[in-house]
Amino acid sequence: MDMNARNERPVPVGGDATYRFAAYISLLPWQVRERRFATVGLGRRGLNPDDVYAFLDRVAGDMAAVYAALAESRRETARIKAGLRRSQASHAGARNEEGPA
Repeated sequence: MDMNARNERPVPVGGDATYRFAAYISLLPWQVRERRFATVGLGRRGLNPDDVYAFLDRVAGDMAAVYAALAESRRETARIKAGLRRSQASHAGARNEEGPA
C-alpha cells in the first residue's frame, strides 16, 4: 500500500519546508508504526537497506520539521509573554500616576 495514498493531509510549501517538493506528504505516527520493509531476496536475509535508509531519512526530515515548528512556537510564546508584561507594566504605571482610587 502506498504511504502517500493513506495520508491525505495537505503540506504547507515554503517557509520552513523549503527543502521539500510540493508533493511531499508528512508522515503520521501511525504510518511509522505500520511501516513494513521488503526483504532482500536470493539467499540474503534481512530488509532491503535502501528502503530502510529512505524511510529513516523521511522520519528524520519530519522530526526536523516538528522541532523547527516547536522552536518557532516557543519564540512566539516568548514574544507574546514579553508583550503582555510590557502592557501590564504600562497599565500599572498609568494607574499609579492617577493616584489612589
